[in-house]
Amino acid sequence: MDALARIREAPAQTAIILDVDGTLAPIVERPEDAGVPEETRDVLRSLLARYGLVAAVTGRPGAVGRDLVGIDGVAVVGNHGLDLAGGADEWRARLSAFAGTVEWQPVEDKGLSLSYHYRTHEDPDAARAALEAVAERARAEGLHARFGRMVLELLPPLEANKGTAVRVLLASAGLERALFAGDDTTDLDAFDAIDELAVGVKVAVDSAEAPLALRERADVVVPGPAELVELLRTL
Repeated sequence: MDALARIREAPAQTAIILDVDGTLAPIVERPEDAGVPEETRDVLRSLLARYGLVAAVTGRPGAVGRDLVGIDGVAVVGNHGLDLAGGADEWRARLSAFAGTVEWQPVEDKGLSLSYHYRTHEDPDAARAALEAVAERARAEGLHARFGRMVLELLPPLEANKGTAVRVLLASAGLERALFAGDDTTDLDAFDAIDELAVGVKVAVDSAEAPLALRERADVVVPGPAELVELLRTL
């Protein structure tokens, strides 16, 4: 809690940056059913009035992320930071071509990334094994493949992630103090960026599916999105 006190000391010089799915929006079986609760939006609006920057970094396309957050003034970076990366657009056609070789549902084609979900499969272990083969084939074609919470994500092999997005957001706002909250493996890159700051707080939104490294590296751990909202109220 001492770390949170340092965040509260200078809100106008501080950024609050948050993951979306599993952090602001509770995880649901079908990604299209996800949403940020209105209660959470109310808290974000109160933070906007006091903090130097309130932003979200999501694995979804930027436009979808903005619709999910649904608040003017909250900066949203999509595709795990790829929205801010140079050279990303040339990979759209290659990702689309690869998607045509994989028979899988549900899949999210985000333009700059592909997400193959297996939360709703009857045999998650068998589904994971099948997607491991997809991941191996994707890597052979030069794509970056990684597993998250019941999902395989395929991305361009670019130096872009949630950490690079956090760095760009902070630099653009001229801020060197920040809190970041996330729930999954991809959020560890953002933790790296927060560790570079003189005043930075890393919050893990825990779950049975959260990676151990997220909890180990966090300054604060909350049991879920509802508890994160209560933490944000204290800021």
